[in-house]
Amino acid sequence: MTLAVRYTAARTLDTAPAELFEPGPGEVLLAPAFVGICGTDLHIFHGDMDARVAAPTVLGHEMSGRVVAVGAGVEGWRPGDAVTVMPLRWDGTCPACVKGNRHVCQNLDFIGIDSPGAMQQRWTVPASTLVRLPGSLALERAALVEPTAVAVHDVGRARVKAGERVVVVGGGPVGILIALVARAAGAEVRVVEPSAHRRKLAEGLGLPSWDPAAGEVVEAVREWTGGAGADVAFEVSGAAGGVETAVEVLAVRGRLCLVAIHPRPREVNLHRFFWRELTLVGARLYDRGDFERAVELVAEGTVPAERLISSVVPLAEAAAAFEALEGGGDVMKILVDCAADTEGGTA
Repeated sequence: MTLAVRYTAARTLDTAPAELFEPGPGEVLLAPAFVGICGTDLHIFHGDMDARVAAPTVLGHEMSGRVVAVGAGVEGWRPGDAVTVMPLRWDGTCPACVKGNRHVCQNLDFIGIDSPGAMQQRWTVPASTLVRLPGSLALERAALVEPTAVAVHDVGRARVKAGERVVVVGGGPVGILIALVARAAGAEVRVVEPSAHRRKLAEGLGLPSWDPAAGEVVEAVREWTGGAGADVAFEVSGAAGGVETAVEVLAVRGRLCLVAIHPRPREVNLHRFFWRELTLVGARLYDRGDFERAVELVAEGTVPAERLISSVVPLAEAAAAFEALEGGGDVMKILVDCAADTEGGTA
């Protein structure tokens, strides 16, 4: 058995023994080290994804760890290798896959949502999902590779170029990562975020920020861009006001990249899209190239992952960590240490 954090019902998690699956052909057994809690995990915690998530199930897909054992036919991996996991399993036969868009497979298994995830002491996954980590990269920092891969994919979908003006609406972990990746691509970036704590963190990373409560974001963008507007806006807030701001700040032929998961339809100023010939592009998940680039960005310090980590807790305190994130406040990213002492022992 392996100790795991399981979602059992809306707003209910437990830390309990779960079945340990030895690696079969083409599989590897991992010892997860650190697992991040993300916005999707919070949606699951709230019960918003019960139609998709079969309780009880083990949560977690932002992880770092080491290989423990390999199954038959697995080559290139050995015990002790430091890895992260690209948590996607596609069928390879649906229309999306046939067209080369496997990451948005129409029958996608997102591991950690549709099947058991990483928030446990031992985890068996397909060897094909592994992404190698450099030995110099601390596993705690490497737990942010997955959300950084999201940001890499988002910036790529928006076709951000050097010299462009970019506005990121929403300064949570993914928003800050998008801002950092866009800056690494040569863009000038501003972040819009209501939380004073998150604005302070952004400023500390060299990312100027604006408070939307001040009601002057659109005017600030006009001043910043000489009246033109932003070339690209990322909507990462998930709020109706965020959508409105992201649309209004755009220049003629600006691009809006929709990143946040909106639980309900939003009103959109379509006249603005017509009048300024705007483009809306969706961005979901990532591919292996995005993951490999994310490893590079975190390893070289372009993405200072340690600055985004608010705290690290053992498995037994995961439920409290979810509640802390839900409450907002001075919290950014919380990691679960799957190897730390817990009520059930050690990894």
